[in-house]
Amino acid sequence: MPNPYSTTDPQPRRTTPRESFGDTGFSFECTATRSSSESTTTCPSYKGTTTCPYCGVGCGVVATVENGTLTDVAGDPAHPANQGRLCVKGSALHETLGERGRLSHPVVDGEAVGWDEALQCVASRLASTQREHGRETVAAYLSGQLLTEDYYVANKLFKGFLGTPHVDTNSRLCMASAVAAYKRSFGADAVPCCYEDLECAELVVLVGSNLAWNHPVIYQRLKAAKQRNPLMRIVVIDPRVTDSCEIADLYLGIAPGSDARLFNGLLAWMHAAGRVDRIYLERHTRGFEETMQAACEDDVGIEAVARDCDVDAERLETFFYWFATQLHVVTLYSQGINQSSSGTDKCQAIINCHLAGGKIGLPGAGPFSITGQPNAMGGREVGGLANQLAAHMDYHTPGAIDRVTRFWRTETLTPTLPDVPGFKATELFDAIERGEIRAVWIMATNPVVSLPEANRIKRILAACPLVIVSDCMANAEILEVADIVLPATGWSEKDGTVTNSERCISRQRGLLPPPGEARHDWWIMTQVAARLGFAEAFPYVDPFEIFDEHARLSGFENAVEGEGSESDGAIWRPFDISGLAGLDRAGYDGLAPVQWPVTAAAPAGTPRLFENGRFATPDGRAWLLPVRPQAVRQELTRERPLRLNTGRVRDQWHTMTRTARASRLMNHRGEPFVDIHPLDAERLGVADQQLVELTGGDGLYRGRARIAKSQRPGELFAPMHWNDAFSGQAKVNGLVAAVVDPISGQPESKQAAVSLRPLPISWEATLIVAADIAAEIAPAIAPAIESGREDYAYWARIPLDHSVRWQLGGQPDAAGRDWLAWAESHLPGPVSQWSHDEARGRLRASGIDNGRLRWWLMVGPPEGLPSLRWLDDCFASEGDQLLDRETRRRILAGCASGARSDGPIVCSCHQVGQNSIIAAIRAGDTSVEALGARLACGTQCGSCQPELKALLEEETQEEMADASL
Repeated sequence: MPNPYSTTDPQPRRTTPRESFGDTGFSFECTATRSSSESTTTCPSYKGTTTCPYCGVGCGVVATVENGTLTDVAGDPAHPANQGRLCVKGSALHETLGERGRLSHPVVDGEAVGWDEALQCVASRLASTQREHGRETVAAYLSGQLLTEDYYVANKLFKGFLGTPHVDTNSRLCMASAVAAYKRSFGADAVPCCYEDLECAELVVLVGSNLAWNHPVIYQRLKAAKQRNPLMRIVVIDPRVTDSCEIADLYLGIAPGSDARLFNGLLAWMHAAGRVDRIYLERHTRGFEETMQAACEDDVGIEAVARDCDVDAERLETFFYWFATQLHVVTLYSQGINQSSSGTDKCQAIINCHLAGGKIGLPGAGPFSITGQPNAMGGREVGGLANQLAAHMDYHTPGAIDRVTRFWRTETLTPTLPDVPGFKATELFDAIERGEIRAVWIMATNPVVSLPEANRIKRILAACPLVIVSDCMANAEILEVADIVLPATGWSEKDGTVTNSERCISRQRGLLPPPGEARHDWWIMTQVAARLGFAEAFPYVDPFEIFDEHARLSGFENAVEGEGSESDGAIWRPFDISGLAGLDRAGYDGLAPVQWPVTAAAPAGTPRLFENGRFATPDGRAWLLPVRPQAVRQELTRERPLRLNTGRVRDQWHTMTRTARASRLMNHRGEPFVDIHPLDAERLGVADQQLVELTGGDGLYRGRARIAKSQRPGELFAPMHWNDAFSGQAKVNGLVAAVVDPISGQPESKQAAVSLRPLPISWEATLIVAADIAAEIAPAIAPAIESGREDYAYWARIPLDHSVRWQLGGQPDAAGRDWLAWAESHLPGPVSQWSHDEARGRLRASGIDNGRLRWWLMVGPPEGLPSLRWLDDCFASEGDQLLDRETRRRILAGCASGARSDGPIVCSCHQVGQNSIIAAIRAGDTSVEALGARLACGTQCGSCQPELKALLEEETQEEMADASL
């Protein structure tokens, strides 16, 4: 196979350290030499800057590479998004790397093949599908995990040259409602705010956003800003009491789905109190009177709005007063608003209030949708959504189809650009089920886990004639239904750009060579394009060439900002990075973070939009639009009487294929769980940490109950991350019906209707096995539950540093099972030692082979587990390093002599457990700062500080209760 790093071969050329990299932050710790044909260095030890691949904050990262291995990461103090901070996921990035578990070679119909054969198969099967069934029978489903350059090539290939409009992205699941509302009001998908606005606001409203867990670096910036400015007020609006409430001056625990009613009430209150900005409305907007009329169709009195939103009227009026009387207000919203069957209207109701008060285009003011994925915005820039073309042009944008056709020079092709939008995400998979789409290429996403009715999606794809999957991880569940698998590069190998929530474009740099035969997504698509006959249109040999074309298209026939009307056939589009066109490789390597628009008039970027009151509409005015609140469409019934909210947890990302590789990220929440209010738990006979089962949509969900006063009665919360690779029956999106917003196509993922019952099991067990044998014994301990085997009703796989832990539960009765015989037959090596506590119903056993621990078993509920860190270290022996006699003696106890369990991990950065924290509190450390000084908890990313504060409050209350006795 040709050398993939040769400068003469059309393969991906990795970004590597160079002697002069401008402002990239690369610095050498040794002298590197370079051959004429290789772009690698003989001494790959250096530091380089890149961007985190997780949430939409877009944090800059300083990565340390030593001897070809990425050994450490830290926050980049020069990056404007994070200013040196990183959350625990970001700080563990280097722990998620390595060739273990990576896709290493192409696979066609279950057989490993070379790249030439794989690419030819992709091209020929796509071509034959279109030839036999029509051009629109081919589709692509993309991801916010792709870089902008990957996204651009995909959109150009499918829409521009294959001529199919059916290209959508998983960003549809998180940001589509916000996009639709921005476009309706401002004329463009243009977030008007920047992160600095959070720091100079007088009031910050968090609605539908658990910022502390989902965007922790921005949460820490906001927390620090509040400490600097005691006059700043923060309001949290959320059905759950989340960790974000730690810094709230006011909390409104509204009923799920009532957000539009609340903001319509706010708009009416502002109007009645004379707090709308009449001058701003008259000069810069349209639609106020019609919008007010719609809002007042309902009773907008404080008592009526409070009743419908299920909040205290006095607290509601306090929020209305604060919002109305402050000019510098930022409303920060995310999935709790967007993921709704009326998400666009909810976003619109927020925007209406800001426009009515003139609270936009100013420092510390504006409606700020914070993005879920690292490059959801970059994907929107290039047209990744089904209703977009490219460069923020839509099918209905005047002249857009002709403009893009001329720029891409597709006018001589048959087919050419489609003339109508394609299927949005859920529609796309419905079309596959109907047979209208017969081939789909899925890149860097896991729809069999993340889409509503996830189990149905898996069945649909299993029946699809052609499923092509590009991914980097071998445990992605989507691979089970793939006909062709293409190994893609991942973070630290990919080279390109991403755009974060504040429109900041940053470089994600390739620091390491790809493992095995992994290739960049853009390169894979250009090679397929060449085999389809489009080589001339896809001549790229380096990502900077793709970025240059993308930048040129953004400025192509783009009017001057502020004109707001057609000018020489062009309309002003805020997305314009034409000021970055013409970058060569060195300029691209040295690209510093910059917020678009980047033009000749604004070469340093634009932090804040619409400061002059001119918008991207034909007449330059923003639109207020009538909003009529809609009920949640997934109705509760007698069979499914509970409302389920889904979302992320602090230390995990999406479907865990990467974050689960860092064992410390599994310690905070190691198993799938369900948060339930104490009253519901008592009514349903559920105890804390008991295994339960949810039923809803077309699926089941099994996890561990967590009694949580933070929940409203009648409502549950369950995380979105777990899937068949990590647990049985734990795909929460299987419970969510495929109900979507009619405008945005975004699913209603926050308001599913479910039932809950205790999972009928008679035994639980914990099994820990050495990492090198975990895969071979997995079939014996994690059987498919859907096969009906209730002897394993529940299992969860939890990776540790040197071993893998399984939590198991099921039937028959443990007393009737000979666990030692089971261990002898299922686990490698003999039972070396065991103990049985009949009074507590616990059995412990272990297998030691040639002085090395191979497995450890405890039969009984997991609350009896010892500290797993010590036990996990016992699996780490290598070479001649064998377990000594004292360690062997303590194996069954699971801890060294005199040691005790740390309890559940609270601080993932420093692995500090709850028991250690409580002990320190009782020893006199009565503040978060004091705990940090003693234990280091809360001193790195700060994500655990709300939990530390909660523990301090609980201990204080217990002390007061004891003192009163």
